[in-house]
Amino acid sequence: MGNTLTIAWKETRTYFSSPMGYIIGGVFLALTGYLFAQSVSAPFAEASIRNWIGSATMLFTLWSPVLTMRLLAEEQKLGTLELLMTSPVRDFEIVVGKYLASLVMLLSILALTAFYALLLLLFGDPDIGPLLAGYLGLVLFGAATLAVGVLASSLTSNQIVAAVISFGILLFLTLLEQAADVTPGTPAVLLEQLSLTGHFNDFARGVIDTNNIIYYLSFIFVTLFLAIRNLESKRWR
Repeated sequence: MGNTLTIAWKETRTYFSSPMGYIIGGVFLALTGYLFAQSVSAPFAEASIRNWIGSATMLFTLWSPVLTMRLLAEEQKLGTLELLMTSPVRDFEIVVGKYLASLVMLLSILALTAFYALLLLLFGDPDIGPLLAGYLGLVLFGAATLAVGVLASSLTSNQIVAAVISFGILLFLTLLEQAADVTPGTPAVLLEQLSLTGHFNDFARGVIDTNNIIYYLSFIFVTLFLAIRNLESKRWR
């Protein structure tokens, strides 16, 4: 556990000490701010984050690959991954530590978007329940996309390739919901269950379903497990 936290702390400091971290965060805040302004300025707009929070999930499809692309790919390119793997640090500590650092970045940026909720509380009369449910869904959805980014970063030493792989996987998983809409019968149910966005819709409506929480947590566990296994396989190459 100590090694995991040490790696997480190191990567977190890297995020907050580099201009790229602030650029990535600033772009996300600018885009979500625009979406929020559009939602509250529409005719007969309601005091809710539902309208912009659904669109914000699509931002994670682009944002998370950029945030995570360097985590393991850069280590492989510089040759420092071999040093980590020959030190008394286990593979799961490396993967989980780097994942936790990206999660800290995610939570920090989402905390800043709470300003939008504060505006609703000051100038409207929103229902607190849907606000909390929406943010819980955003955290879980974002955490799942970060796990995909870590897995993609473990597959290559090229950061751009890692980002493209991650984007492709996330785009596929988000489009499954649209595929389910035009697919009849049991396959439609299967596609809906596999879709990342399909499990987010309840949160956006203010409904917290434990099945959706279990899905996201299981997805994160399986994805990070695959990243750990891929890292372990490099010891034998």
